Amino acid sequence: MITLNEIREKLIEAINQSGMTQKQLAEKIGVCQQAIGQYLHQNKMPALDTFANLCAVLDIDANEILCIK
Repeated sequence: MITLNEIREKLIEAINQSGMTQKQLAEKIGVCQQAIGQYLHQNKMPALDTFANLCAVLDIDANEILCIK
């Protein structure tokens, strides 16, 4: 079974590998910089529309983040 923690870890990895700052990423997806910090350092997950935008900006398949093979 896939856990929320596994999904969160994949999301954090993708954000960190992007090379973008939190501010740059936030601007690209239309959220505040603090939201990105919460995804990275707290147990916060983005809303579905924000998640979709993150995947598009990070150029990563949502299935990979969601641990779906």
